[in-house]
Amino acid sequence: MKRNMIIIWLLAGLSLLTQSVSAQMKREMRGAWIQCVNGQFQGMGTAKMQQTLTYQLDELQKDGVNVIIFQVRPECDALYESKIEPWSRFLTGTQGVAPSPYWDPLQWMITECHKRGMELHAWINPYRAKTKTTNQLAKNHIAVRKPMNCFAYDGLFILNPGIPENRDYICEVAKDIVSRYDVDGIHMDDYFYPYPVKGLGIPDDELFHDHSNGIKNQNDWRRYNVDLFIEQFYKTVHQTKPWVKVGISPFGIYRNKKSSPIGSDTNGLQNYDDLYADILLWVNNGWLDYCVPQIYWEIGNKAADYETLIKWWSQHAGARPLIIGEDVERTVKHADPKNPNTHQLSAKMALHRQLPNVQGSVLWYAKAAVDNVGNYGTNLRNVYWKYPALQPVMPFIDGKAPQKVRKLKPMWIDGDYVLFWTAPKPTGWDDEAVKYVVYRFAKGEALNTEDPSKIIAITDQTFVKLPYQHGSEKWVYVVTALDRLQNESKIVKKKIKL
Repeated sequence: MKRNMIIIWLLAGLSLLTQSVSAQMKREMRGAWIQCVNGQFQGMGTAKMQQTLTYQLDELQKDGVNVIIFQVRPECDALYESKIEPWSRFLTGTQGVAPSPYWDPLQWMITECHKRGMELHAWINPYRAKTKTTNQLAKNHIAVRKPMNCFAYDGLFILNPGIPENRDYICEVAKDIVSRYDVDGIHMDDYFYPYPVKGLGIPDDELFHDHSNGIKNQNDWRRYNVDLFIEQFYKTVHQTKPWVKVGISPFGIYRNKKSSPIGSDTNGLQNYDDLYADILLWVNNGWLDYCVPQIYWEIGNKAADYETLIKWWSQHAGARPLIIGEDVERTVKHADPKNPNTHQLSAKMALHRQLPNVQGSVLWYAKAAVDNVGNYGTNLRNVYWKYPALQPVMPFIDGKAPQKVRKLKPMWIDGDYVLFWTAPKPTGWDDEAVKYVVYRFAKGEALNTEDPSKIIAITDQTFVKLPYQHGSEKWVYVVTALDRLQNESKIVKKKIKL
């Protein structure tokens, strides 16, 4: 009897594994946040930080991650070379002091991510000018140069969203990053107006009185200020480089049902009411390219149930690609309510697959996945993200695919059998081939390029090495071209004996 039960459990596990793998999507954003504000790199030194990041990127690549969201501006400072803002203390230990030996972390990360087939999105905190633990600001810091543009709140300095000059300033910083660096996206998290502290008000009464723009309600005025900024920020990025994606990661609750009929059945802090962030307005007006609500709670949380929230966001925020912000540690800490012997990763992934508007996830945070807490990383690489994935399409930016590759031909080069092709000729940035997808099919097998298990490479090179053995086994190789937004060309195929 005991032996039969073991067999049943094994078969059930194998069935779950098969279902999970077969359910993989060909297009899915698989991101991870790498933050600096927790001090993990502070004073580490150039060589050690590069070594640490190299290890993290290698492990995340094995896990199937295809987007890195790298924090480069935690408090109006820079983890990159900037003439506008000072070097970050979260890099060197002292704000305004350049790294030694000198390097540019953002440029280095772009190179390393692109080498691994990953996108790099530069993550900025728009309004926060000083964190609680920062005690000294550099002379060229905005809060030192223009102290009246900021207000103090619970140990923080915040660029006042009600001052138009601050909107222009943040957009200037974003334009500088996008124009000088080959980033694939620029990303903001949930820090707009500060998270409220009980008994502590935002000191902007006088500004509201003098510059209300005819808006009678102060809360509406605060939302209006942030709305103006989001619209301006989006236009600034796309006017600078049309293909650079703008992503925003709001707090996980838009509004509670007790505050609004369209709110979620939750009871917690609210984007709209407490942070003055009208995320649904931004989604529906097209002022962002992807939305990553931070649904960090567990399934069954009494105040903010994960299942309730992911279904709410899928219903209300589908006008732009919806990517779910996932808390790795909380996911593995809590048991699946329907299967107490396992944690919640499989249950959460099942919800992702059930909801057609959900097009991926971003892991909070990268190091937790790298450290493989609760075998989270192992499950990603062996089950849920086992096969490669392209990015979700964004036809509102560009829906035009590149032309087909040309001159697909295998050749012997220095003892290696290599499949070469020639890039198609572009007419502009929107149909320029920047990557290629290589598929492999057995003889007689249907050429189904929607099956991600057939992808053997996503590469920026115009060749791939072939696994030649005896020249007797027949295969069909298919190559397609991808543009900057990963629109995919028509196929070109070649029969090859290996």
